[in-house]
Amino acid sequence: MKYIASFSGGKDSAATIILAHLHNEPLDEIIFSEVMFDENTSGEYPAQMDFIKNTCAPLFEKWGYKFTILHSDKTFMDMYNHIVTRSKTPERNGKKAGFPMGGKCFINSRCKIPPIRDYLKTAGEVTQYIGIAADEREREKRLKNNQISLLCKYGVTEKDAQELAAEYGLLSPIYNYAKRGGCFFCPNATNKQIEYLYKNNFDLFQKLKELENKPDVIGNVFDTRKKRSLADIERIIECENQQQELLFY
Repeated sequence: MKYIASFSGGKDSAATIILAHLHNEPLDEIIFSEVMFDENTSGEYPAQMDFIKNTCAPLFEKWGYKFTILHSDKTFMDMYNHIVTRSKTPERNGKKAGFPMGGKCFINSRCKIPPIRDYLKTAGEVTQYIGIAADEREREKRLKNNQISLLCKYGVTEKDAQELAAEYGLLSPIYNYAKRGGCFFCPNATNKQIEYLYKNNFDLFQKLKELENKPDVIGNVFDTRKKRSLADIERIIECENQQQELLFY
């Protein structure tokens, strides 16, 4: 039996690994699935990827755990450039898919989960540790026979997990601007997350904005569900910044 922990970079999966370390639970390997924006650009916020590679990985390896980063053969840009051929709306066929519809996360099922699933298939007999907190009982019910939540086993709630991760220096910087992690191109991003991207990683913000209003694209604005474009959001952010500057005069 091989024991593998799925790590997302968030508080629950970090606390899971800490619990395994503290209670001498069997743990052979930690896997992280990195979604890519394109072949050369990570889909993670840069600060988050730096945290995973330069804080988490070295500590996990110091504790004796193998740390593996997985990648899908598909990127966000592959999804964006996909030519639609089977739409029930005829005028959509032949166009690029563009930005995904907000709401359900499409990238999980197409880019994040497949490399984990494929990797586990090659690992032989596996027990997988999943970061589900003790106060997430409905999610716990969905665990499969070969999956275990150490948080549930040791009665660790979401709040407890955050405190435990912070205690060991494994609390992600994402919690400074968001309740949970996600890709920088996620259409479900909050205004605070988008503003963070604009102020801290303007090059990535620009990459997304340049994809808006392209010809022959179905999802031609960042948030297709709310018709919320990055160009509009940028104007709001700049206006707010100007108002704040006026307060100092």
